[in-house]
Amino acid sequence: MTDPQGPPPAPEPSGENPSFVKLAMRNMVRKGRQSLFHFGLTALGLTGFLVLIAWLGRPQIPGG
Repeated sequence: MTDPQGPPPAPEPSGENPSFVKLAMRNMVRKGRQSLFHFGLTALGLTGFLVLIAWLGRPQIPGG
């Protein structure tokens, strides 16, 4: 399958490999809307999971 964004950019000519943070930031800038969408889905999923765990683990107060 081909990438609809085009070919990946050529690696930098410097001798050092770019850090994972630099690669992630470059990718996030290149695919801004998709990255924000995935970040939002992750945030909603994590929040929903934490609320579910809190609700399932709530203490049972006698007479309440």
